[in-house]
Amino acid sequence: MNKEDDMREVELNEMDQEKQPMTGETPTGTEKNGCVKVKVPEDTEVKFTGLSKEELMKVAGTAGWVRTRWALLVLFWLGWFGMLAGAIVIIVQAPRCKPIPEMNWWNEGLLYQISDVNEFSKNGMKGVEEKLDYLTQMKVKGLILGPIHTVDADQLDTLDLVSVKSAVGTENDLKSLLEQAHKKGIPIVLNLTPSYDKASVWLNNVTAVAEKIKDACTHWLEKGFDGIFLPDLRNIKTTKSWQSIQAIFNKTEETKQVALMGSVTSFSADEVSLVLNRSGVDLLLTELSDPPETGELKKLYSSHPQTILGWSLGSPASRTTAAPVRLFQMLLFTLPGTPVFSAGDEVGLKAGEKPQIMWDLENPAEEKNTAAKTLQEERIAVRDFFKTLSDLRGKERSLLHGEYISLHSSATSLAFLRLWDQSSRYLTAMNWGNDPVTMILSNSDLPAQAQVRLTTDAVNLAVDSMVSLEKLQLGPKQAVLLSYPYAG
Repeated sequence: MNKEDDMREVELNEMDQEKQPMTGETPTGTEKNGCVKVKVPEDTEVKFTGLSKEELMKVAGTAGWVRTRWALLVLFWLGWFGMLAGAIVIIVQAPRCKPIPEMNWWNEGLLYQISDVNEFSKNGMKGVEEKLDYLTQMKVKGLILGPIHTVDADQLDTLDLVSVKSAVGTENDLKSLLEQAHKKGIPIVLNLTPSYDKASVWLNNVTAVAEKIKDACTHWLEKGFDGIFLPDLRNIKTTKSWQSIQAIFNKTEETKQVALMGSVTSFSADEVSLVLNRSGVDLLLTELSDPPETGELKKLYSSHPQTILGWSLGSPASRTTAAPVRLFQMLLFTLPGTPVFSAGDEVGLKAGEKPQIMWDLENPAEEKNTAAKTLQEERIAVRDFFKTLSDLRGKERSLLHGEYISLHSSATSLAFLRLWDQSSRYLTAMNWGNDPVTMILSNSDLPAQAQVRLTTDAVNLAVDSMVSLEKLQLGPKQAVLLSYPYAG
């Protein structure tokens, strides 16, 4: 054996010694090739079994734990009574919310008047049905339709208020329109203006016509209409039939959502008040004077609930000022009372223009025709302005039924505040004159600044910007709608 073999044997012996059991014993089957297997228990953790019942009872009865339990119990009840007292104080000191006034569907927003069904749509009443989605987009809360009955000019014996003239459709078309409108939540009021082509709406015999109207009201309400609209009430309210007509609309469980509406041609506050007091209608529609007479507005609001007042612009031909239509839109939507617009008012139709123009807006104007393109863009902007106002009117409580407070009034400008309880406040300011105006606004509810919500002057009064209310400046033919939060 050489020297290298001796060295390897020594190393192996040393390794074998390291692997020997410390007892020196080698159990059978535990040694292999000089190695020893050692078994280690897998679970070496010590489990805590807790205190026994006897041990717990022994500890729980000690003086320290008894005092601790009493202290915790006292703290619990002190905390409980403290929170109860705090809740009572908060409830007592919190400002009381005003009860929401009772309102009907005709007070909840825009009423849309379609006087000439065929001008509104080429397909008569079927065409109106096709445009219901459009009316929904405009946030229309009710539709005033017609007249749709037959009558020959100045011939009382041809007046048939319970018929549908064939030029606008059939009774089946009318039935379908009513059904589809109701599915979309749009009530329909029927306009029963007896003679709609001549100056004498009563055919020079209001007594005979009133009797026909009484029968027609019963007939059409049974067909599913949600109300009846009658023209200038100054004449018919004095007839013997008027009490019978009123009785049809007396509020019962079946008729509480049915409205009797009328109009008056004069804007005199005294005359409007007289008609309101004697006619008993649910809503009286008055054409807003042009320019608005703020003194007459104050008189009406001081003596009548706003739920029976309705405002319209009248026909485009009747407007005397050159004020942009957006000023009148803002005024109607923010005044107390129900705003009533005629088809086409939402895009600013002028005298002689047909409502068909509204549907042409969906077709892009030719790029080369700069004038037509500019006019189309302007009308779309007016429609968007209208839609924004309609949306605000339908959801903001201050605009729906808030108090009216006059802040500024002159021959060419107007500012007023609408507020309700703890809701956001809205301030309308407009100048329909030809010169700039500076308004000095003063009221205990006004903050230093308010936010612009809608404006006709995007350059000087940008939407969402904050403006000072100490001296509010408006350019010629401009209007702005401001808002600010309730401050307590």
